[in-house]
Amino acid sequence: MRKTLSLAPVFAMALLAVGSFTLSGVALAADAKGPTVSKALAKPLKAAQEAFAKKDWKGALAKLDEADAVSGKTPYDLHLIAEMRGFAYVRTGNYAEAAKNLEAGLNSGFLAQEDIPTRVRALSQIAYQTKNYAKAIEYGNRAIKGGFADADIYTLVGQAYYVQGDYKGTLKFMDNYVDSQVRRGETPKKQSLELILSSCVKIKDDACTTGALERLVKYYPTPEYWQNIMYSLFRQDTDDKVLLNTFRLAADVDALKRGEEYTEMAQLAIEQGSPGEAVSTLEKAFAKNVFTEQRDKDKNQRLLEAAKKSAASDQAALGSLETEAAKAKTGGADIGLGKGYLSYGQYDKAAVALQRGLGKGGLSDKAEVQLLLGIAQLKSGKKDDAIKSFNSLKDDAKYGRLAGLWALHARS
Repeated sequence: MRKTLSLAPVFAMALLAVGSFTLSGVALAADAKGPTVSKALAKPLKAAQEAFAKKDWKGALAKLDEADAVSGKTPYDLHLIAEMRGFAYVRTGNYAEAAKNLEAGLNSGFLAQEDIPTRVRALSQIAYQTKNYAKAIEYGNRAIKGGFADADIYTLVGQAYYVQGDYKGTLKFMDNYVDSQVRRGETPKKQSLELILSSCVKIKDDACTTGALERLVKYYPTPEYWQNIMYSLFRQDTDDKVLLNTFRLAADVDALKRGEEYTEMAQLAIEQGSPGEAVSTLEKAFAKNVFTEQRDKDKNQRLLEAAKKSAASDQAALGSLETEAAKAKTGGADIGLGKGYLSYGQYDKAAVALQRGLGKGGLSDKAEVQLLLGIAQLKSGKKDDAIKSFNSLKDDAKYGRLAGLWALHARS
């Protein structure tokens, strides 16, 4: 998990916002409307303006020090000095001093109302860059409460909680933000979801981690995220039927990477009467060159030859199984036929046979058949029907979570 997320573009925007500050509107003249600078400060501030025009930031700061040394300064004098210093410090890269002065300018009461949102966002971003995370959170939340926070500010605040080690605070903040986006029909940013996932890992909460991964694959279904989910499934103590269907999902989302995974899936398929699936699984493994050791290549080549031999006789028996299923009063023969079709990639026929078997009843493991029906429907292009089949198992103790992940895959 990445500990921090890149905020360099965000900080660049903060500097741009501060850098847009100009001195063309500074009231130095005595007859100007609104507050004006004290007469004693006019000369050093004028010199500071001239230094700004030449991009002589150090010279400008020296003139501002002269102005600051003048006694009897008014609140507006102090505001103007702080604003000009803040601008100059940004240009010299002294962001800690820039933040201090720009904060003073914000709190002086002289900053125009329309400039406050930009200033608050900039201060939050500069505080983050200078590792003043408490201030980054303070100004970020001020922007959020004021209704002028953008997506970058939400990310920044969540990240600030995270780098302080407040992982529960990160989760609370980012969960609320992501939930609000979902309610508005928006797609959460990958950064936000990764921050939630990393926080779950940090607090060692397996349920939280699983939920975060599932939310990530919902919006960003990459093999990497799926691999993490499948790893958590494979760690569960389960029976061989559930395990084979877990392998089927892993294969479908391209989360099988190691040779032994393909071998185990093929062996389970053979044991459960799906030699055709074992053949396609091993052929895919060889095409991907997942077996690196010669002994593994030889072992799996032998397994492939055995699977091909078994598949040949199995396929030849499909015709008689069709006849038997048509006459049967209960659904067992139809389910066997459906599994056979599924094994050889005849997904439309598999869906019809499995549905017919479910309708006849008399089944020992109806939940597994319902899951297989969803798989057949999905692979035959009937996505909506597949999702309904998967969702019908959401409360099943044995297949509920796996079916939910198949549904998630179907939606992506």
